[in-house]
Amino acid sequence: MTHRPRSSPLHAARAGVGALWCVMLGLAALSFEHPLLLAVLLAVTLAAGALAGVGRDLLLRVAPLALAFAAVIVAINALVTREGLTVVFRGGTVPGLGRLDVTAEALAYGGVLALRALVILAAAGLFAAAIDPDELLRAMRRRSLRSGVTAALAARLVPVLASDARRLADAQRALTGAPPTRAARLGVVRAVTSGALDRATDVAATLELRGFGVGGRPRRLPRPLSRHDAGFGASALALAVLAIAAGAGGWEGFEAYPRTVAELDAAVLLLAAAIAACALLPFADRRGVGE
Repeated sequence: MTHRPRSSPLHAARAGVGALWCVMLGLAALSFEHPLLLAVLLAVTLAAGALAGVGRDLLLRVAPLALAFAAVIVAINALVTREGLTVVFRGGTVPGLGRLDVTAEALAYGGVLALRALVILAAAGLFAAAIDPDELLRAMRRRSLRSGVTAALAARLVPVLASDARRLADAQRALTGAPPTRAARLGVVRAVTSGALDRATDVAATLELRGFGVGGRPRRLPRPLSRHDAGFGASALALAVLAIAAGAGGWEGFEAYPRTVAELDAAVLLLAAAIAACALLPFADRRGVGE
């Protein structure tokens, strides 16, 4: 996933606020266990991607990997967990693992863990597609110039070095006509490493010629807080408050073992509605988008 410039409230907010909002979506998923709340968070994240203009990227690039990862989580939890009263499959005995009895409760809780993983991966994909990495690096530079420049150079040089490694490996296979051996792979690693050192030397010389670290940089005026910054900042704070309050107050009414219980009372329904409203309300204000 790469950043996609779009005209949306999330793109109009400063990168730090948007990043905090995306991170809070993932942290909220770690705070909840009720399937309804996790399903609402997943729907909210996908809806936010659509409203931000990156929904297609989430579905085509993140969804296949996320669904495969979720299926693996369900399978592992069902095979490893021995808790639960409702046995749905009696397997054989495996040395070191014992009898592989699969319970409905283990499958249900595996589904909960899978939903949580889907929300986190979707939030990470939204972060990558909607948050400008260059603006994040500029914000870091204002706090620490050297750290910001180091992060920016690393972000730019890593894809270049990976491309160098691919070209060297392709050239190596074209010359030998056989699958690369271990020694050949080590040769590619040495070549890429030496190339990285040469590039680092060139970059250091360029920065020295341009007076990096000498001082006397002009100070820029701080960017004023926009309505989109305030909206997404308040949304992130509200999500944090809801997650903490739900955990402290025991509002979820969910138990995985020994028998799965997921209550659908008024508290859970109100909490689900509050999560959806707090997360999506900032997208309603489109004033100033694209300016």
